[in-house]
This record gives sequence, structure tokens and C-alpha cells, in this order.
Amino acid sequence: MDTTTFETRTDFTALHESVKAIKDQLQQVIAGQYEMIDLLITGLLTQGHVLIEGVPGVAKTLTAKLLSSCLDTDFSRIQFTPDLMPADVLGTSVFNPQSREFEYKKGPIFSNLVLIDEINRAPAKTQAALFEVMEERQVTNDGKTWLLDRPFMVIATQNPIEQEGTYRLPEAQLDRFLFKIEVKYPDLDQELTILKNMHQFREETDLTKQMTKVLSVTRLIEYQQLVRQVRIEEPLLRFIASIVHETRMNASVYLGASPRASLAVMNCAKANAAIKGRDFVVPDDVIEMVPHVLRHRIILTPEKEMEGVRTDDVIAQILKKVEVPR
Repeated sequence: MDTTTFETRTDFTALHESVKAIKDQLQQVIAGQYEMIDLLITGLLTQGHVLIEGVPGVAKTLTAKLLSSCLDTDFSRIQFTPDLMPADVLGTSVFNPQSREFEYKKGPIFSNLVLIDEINRAPAKTQAALFEVMEERQVTNDGKTWLLDRPFMVIATQNPIEQEGTYRLPEAQLDRFLFKIEVKYPDLDQELTILKNMHQFREETDLTKQMTKVLSVTRLIEYQQLVRQVRIEEPLLRFIASIVHETRMNASVYLGASPRASLAVMNCAKANAAIKGRDFVVPDDVIEMVPHVLRHRIILTPEKEMEGVRTDDVIAQILKKVEVPR
């Protein structure tokens, strides 16, 4: 697609500078992991939830905590365990002897940025408690509905190796996550930088104190609204729809992606364009976002799984098959 005919009508300079400031803050402590940082910021701008998967010790939890320290927003952390109950997350009604009435005590999910550590350690009952709050940003208790304050984002972590004492996330819940970010080990130079950084901060055990507030709640909501104004032409909408449709037709796929995935790709492509200072989407914005949006939303056939085929491999094949708009 020829983008030279477009003229920028919306100024994304302030958004671009704010994103750069957040990245600079995080990279004072986090070495490498550029993709995880970029996708977390994209999720923040699109009001999406993010699932981070990686082995222990690759800074999943630390990055989420540091990101929250760059924002002038409320933050809560929930450690999921096998004995965690829905009320421990959502809150519960408690009888007040003075008023002789039940009062709703809100749980830790009532926050702007919520970190759920080891989300796959809680049983199905607790997992199901997240369905409504993640999709509709509200909690229903005793027949009453309680709306969450905006912005609201869930960042969840899980370990792909340790399976003892874990519960597989249901497809309905996975579909509510905008991204699934797979975090790899750092390379040698990045690991050396980690050692240098930790040596430098040896007097400071709480690394969040190294962060300064970059974005207020008001400004963040303004940026989220601004991202929605990014233009996307019909050929690119057809491109997105064709990619997602192909996941349902592919012989290697048992369960394809839903229309929610199409919307997620579109919104993420808009955010990606805005972060780069453009008010229009180009094909590369879509292609860049597709693997992260789709990898947790499709299920391969048992035969392909036994052959060791990965969902990312199938997504790469689909991207090659679908014609890119020019």
C-alpha cells in the first residue's frame, strides 16, 4: 500500500514522547525484553489485557510492577494459589452490625492496573470469576453491578514449564487476553547488562523507586481515545479479516480465532501506528501484531501437536498465504 498520499491530520507527538519516556524508565532496570515492553504499552493504549508466559526469573512480574510505577494510577497484585476463592479476588458482602445491612467490600481486582501472578495456579471457579470483569469491566454481586474505574488492565503471568498444581486456562478466558507474550531468555550481552544494573542498584532493594511517574490517569485515557482515531483503510480491514478467517479454514488448525481476534488485531495495529507517530495503519502494523494476538486463540489438531508444530509456525504460513494489500 502506498502511504505517501496520506497527510497526517492527528498529532501523535505527545503520545510518542510519553511512550519513549516510559521505555527509557523501564530500560534503566530491564535489559532487553524490548518486545515485551512494547506489547505491554500497546495493550495499555488499547485497553487490553496481557498474558505473559515465560520461565521463572525473566522479569515478567518485575516489568509489570515497574510499568505500574511509571503511571500515576492505582496498582494491585494478586498471587493466584490453588485455595484462592472468587471472593478473594472480586470481594464479598459483609454484614454491618451498626447499619444492620450487608455492605460490599471490594476485592483487589478493583484497581487500574492489576498484576495476577501465576494465573494458572487457581482452580476453575476462580478463573471463571475473571470472565465478567475482564470483558465488561464490571462485577456482579448479590444482584448488584459494580463498575470498575477506567483505565483497567490485567497483566497475568504463567510458567510454561511447571505443570504440577496448575490448571489450564479455558479457551473463553484466553480469548479475553489481547496478547500472549512469550518471554525468552536474555542473550549473553543482555545478561551482562542485568548483572551491571543490579550491581549499580545494590543499595536499593525496591527497584520501583527508580521509576518516576510519566502518565496521569487523565492523560492515559486521552491517549486511549486518540488511538481509536487512527485511520485504517478498507483493504487493510479485509486483510485482517482474511487472516483470521484463514485460521478457521487451515487444515492444521482444530479451533480457529473468533471475531474478537479480528477486533484485537485492528486495535493493536492502530496503537502500533500511533506509537510510531502515524495517524494511519500500514500492512506492517498488522503483520507485526498478528502472531501475538492469535497464538493463544487457535488450537492445532492433535496430529500437528504430536509432530511438534507450533502455533507460531502455522500463523507464519497463514501470513505468507494471505495477499498483502498494496
